[in-house]
Amino acid sequence: MKTSTKWMLTLAALMAVSGCGASQENGMRPLTPQEEYVIVHKGTERPFSGKFYRHSEAGTYTCRRCGAPLYLSQSKFDAGCGWPSFDDEIPGAVKRAPDADGMRTEILCAKCGGHLGHVFLGEGFTPKNTRHCVNSVSMDFVPQGAIPTASAPQAAPQPEAAGPQRAIFAGGCFWGVEYYFQTAPGVISTRVGYTGGTKPNPTYEEVCRHATGHAEALEVVFDPAKTTFEALARLFFEIHDPTQVNRQGPDIGDQYRSAVFYLDDAQRQTTEKLISLLREKGFNVATQILPATEFWPAEDYHQRYYQKKGSTPYCHMRVRRF
Repeated sequence: MKTSTKWMLTLAALMAVSGCGASQENGMRPLTPQEEYVIVHKGTERPFSGKFYRHSEAGTYTCRRCGAPLYLSQSKFDAGCGWPSFDDEIPGAVKRAPDADGMRTEILCAKCGGHLGHVFLGEGFTPKNTRHCVNSVSMDFVPQGAIPTASAPQAAPQPEAAGPQRAIFAGGCFWGVEYYFQTAPGVISTRVGYTGGTKPNPTYEEVCRHATGHAEALEVVFDPAKTTFEALARLFFEIHDPTQVNRQGPDIGDQYRSAVFYLDDAQRQTTEKLISLLREKGFNVATQILPATEFWPAEDYHQRYYQKKGSTPYCHMRVRRF
């Protein structure tokens, strides 16, 4: 069996177990006082003290409280900060929220809400330009190839639902696009960034100088049991003007173009169907339909911009078109 196949089987088993395998009635594992201080009360372990700081074994890092898979070992790197660092998460596994200090972005387990640490962008440690700074006590570890078992009898089987899925939309200034998607039903997480161009790891200034070919875009992670790509695409076409070319309201430039970056053929077909419906209604849709390429997260100050500012978009508003 190839290594990649073993890895996927292990991850699938982890996801299955984390859904119901726990030792408490509420589905959560018991925590030590130190674990509770960090995971529940959002504390921080001492730097350089965690068991996973220098850990380098191949496998999957999981939530200490609920067992959900969070990070793959190939995303881990040494930032020299004293805590485990990752430049990417398993899609849909980690939720971001403004920290209580009003400055940083907190990261939490998307399944149980347990505190993990904080995420930082734009530091340049890896090409993905992202650092998840995670407390060791917030995690467990399953070696590659190991099949986890639940610590208590399994609950009654539930109908299987697909795991979290991604969608990528570009519709003008990404601040406004994110504003509408971050509260949409079924959305697990959002992050703004750059895609569709040629330059790796672009900066906002480079994109604004039209030196990269990238569009300002939004990556949406959603629960297909609670919403669909079509529902999200319909929202996308109603919160911006899809008839404008290389602009959106007062924002002008190719980085503000309208585009759907599809991740599979079903997303492409759904987008084509919706554009056909809009054209039948008389809209001269200019939205591009393009295969997804590398998504580069934008700098931290762009993430959840309007939520941090306590204001609303100036060039996006919802207009019913379907």
